[in-house]
Amino acid sequence: MSNERITPEYLELNKKMHGERVDYGHIGSRHAESIIGVAKVYECQSLLDYGCGKQTLIEALRVPWARGYDPCIPGLDTEPKPAELVVCTDTLEHIEPDCLEAVLDHIKSLTLRLFFVSICVLPSKKTLADGRNTHLIVQPAAWWLWRLLPRWELDTARSTERELTAVMRVPGERSRDPVTINNIRK
Repeated sequence: MSNERITPEYLELNKKMHGERVDYGHIGSRHAESIIGVAKVYECQSLLDYGCGKQTLIEALRVPWARGYDPCIPGLDTEPKPAELVVCTDTLEHIEPDCLEAVLDHIKSLTLRLFFVSICVLPSKKTLADGRNTHLIVQPAAWWLWRLLPRWELDTARSTERELTAVMRVPGERSRDPVTINNIRK
């Protein structure tokens, strides 16, 4: 296991993918309504999109208190400040397996109250320049939960054949009404 969050070689492969493909790192906005719902229920005033790619989520949210971080995008690769709500969609499955624990620890250190995560559990249709699938970690939802639960408390989770989506709290953050959380637009 590495303390490194991304290797130099993988960083360059991802920079190349982001630069050459408009369809790489562009689907964050599909969770915008759910994320806004969670932010409202929990009255969050700051949001960090961790692994923001092309920043489609930030654009869709249109709130001044949201910002993005992506180590593979020049200009968005500066060490981020903590936020009340950290969002990580379509990112963790792209992490190098040996770097996953360091990335999860980094995300935990940036999460002041809530973590909204969505992880694809299937291989991607895209490949890196070195021939590997862009989803370096393809594991079922339960496998992912075992990595997340030591760091956060689970508020709600949904698993489909395609992805795991969860709202998690830092220890000590009080849960809100589960019916309200579960009724947030999917």
